[in-house]
Amino acid sequence: MGRRNQSVTISHVAADAGVSLQTVSRVINNEPNVRPEMKARVQASIEKLHYVPSIAAQRMSGSRSYLILVINDRERTIAEWRARRGADWVDQMLLGGMLTSAEHGYRMIFELVDTHNDHVERELSGTIAALQPDGIILTPPHSENPLITNLLDQRNIPFARIGSLTPGSGFAIHMGDAGSAAQATQHLIGLGHKRIGFIAGALDYNLSHWRVDGWRQAMAQAGLSDADLCVQGDFSYESGREAATALLNLTPAPTAIIASNDQMALATLDIANERNLLVPQDLSLISFDNTPVVRFTTPQLTAIDQPIAATFSKAVELLIHQATSPSEQPYLVPGSLVERASTAPPKA
Repeated sequence: MGRRNQSVTISHVAADAGVSLQTVSRVINNEPNVRPEMKARVQASIEKLHYVPSIAAQRMSGSRSYLILVINDRERTIAEWRARRGADWVDQMLLGGMLTSAEHGYRMIFELVDTHNDHVERELSGTIAALQPDGIILTPPHSENPLITNLLDQRNIPFARIGSLTPGSGFAIHMGDAGSAAQATQHLIGLGHKRIGFIAGALDYNLSHWRVDGWRQAMAQAGLSDADLCVQGDFSYESGREAATALLNLTPAPTAIIASNDQMALATLDIANERNLLVPQDLSLISFDNTPVVRFTTPQLTAIDQPIAATFSKAVELLIHQATSPSEQPYLVPGSLVERASTAPPKA
């Protein structure tokens, strides 16, 4: 009877097969130049002992670590976790990235880094030294931080930049934010709205600007004015309340509002309720992100669905397979409009 797999190590496999540790490692890593009979002998021992390869065993060959590292914004992520408001950016990131990594025998590790920290290079260097990842995925705003991208480029570490259109090193991947904002705006225009307000996201995220651009372009193409109808937010619920208040204080007030994320959309919905405005009868509302919370509001919110899981899956695939031309046109994983009960034609 074989050992329990929890206690079996690569040394046990090597001893049972009568080969070196390096040979077992080469078989585990599927490396070439292993004789078929030797591979069969090692595989037989692995099956006999119920051995489960560890990351340490996989790394013995020295060529790969089988680790993909994801860097996310520390301050904003911790704030969202503490607020417990239903944002699932990290959940979707892990869903897409971890599953795809596992399919290829990799592990994905998630780290929080403060992009505003003057010591970001030192902090990231320590993380890289400890983990030695085969590739790194940068999320906004890290994906646009030259301190980070230049460091990875200098060290020849493959990386993917989520939410980036900037030419340069690494794989740039975006979700078509400008096009999605235009699609949301066109949906409202198609319903007959002419005064469409827009609540922008945080200024340090390039995607915030792209969404504003998409809204402005759709308004212009329809011959509609966007003057005074864009108010700055920062993705927080509190900023959404302030922005929605400013928009609804306009004369005439907008008959529809697009919010750049779900938290600001929820804030807009609350402000409308406090003013006894019915959604969608008095005010149509569209959100970005499409996190689970928008399906539990009254009414359920029409939203731009951000394909976060699919985007991170694409990033992992690119890093593992090392696409040949990282500086070509950015990869697009497009979002889509999910229509629910929060949009309707304006009152006559």
